[in-house]
Amino acid sequence: MDSKEIYDYILKIQSIAKIGLVYSKDPYAITNYKEINQLSMEFLEKFMEVKFDRPNYFQRDVYPTPNISVRTIIFNKTRDKILLVKEANSHTYSMPGGWADLYDSPSKTAKNESMQEAGADIDVVRLVGILNRTPFKADTSVPEYVIIFEGVLKGELKEHEYETEDVGWFDYKNLPQMSRKVSMSELERMINAAVSGDTIFD
Repeated sequence: MDSKEIYDYILKIQSIAKIGLVYSKDPYAITNYKEINQLSMEFLEKFMEVKFDRPNYFQRDVYPTPNISVRTIIFNKTRDKILLVKEANSHTYSMPGGWADLYDSPSKTAKNESMQEAGADIDVVRLVGILNRTPFKADTSVPEYVIIFEGVLKGELKEHEYETEDVGWFDYKNLPQMSRKVSMSELERMINAAVSGDTIFD
């Protein structure tokens, strides 16, 4: 393992710890995430011979930027239905997707999220668009860029992970109750662009 691989490996561990600190509610897990975060930072400080208590790109408040999320539109063979997942926490539906992880490309994030949430092994076939979502433009809590892909299902659906309680095909003109993570106007814009083959932005 060379220096870059070690660096990438430790930084990935630190990113997992930071995600755990944001979303975990279990006190024991939070304590462990804090320790992992501290240990990985100490290792990186020794490895790079730099102190991380000064402004640097590891701190998100150096230059605030939008978060990046990815959503994937997956049509059935007749292209009259789309694949949706029912979120276990809200009991509402959404297209497979989520926040992009460090070191994963947008298309890899789309593939990972589709498999994890829907059990869908997909090929990403095209970029549908990128939407700018901010607290001023949409009902969302953080500034966000949403990258939208179109994916094609390979084979049959497999098992999905715990975040999802149901997966199904729905007529895109008659959708079930949708998650507030994406507004209906945004969702309709995404689907219309995928159906027509257009690319949307902003």
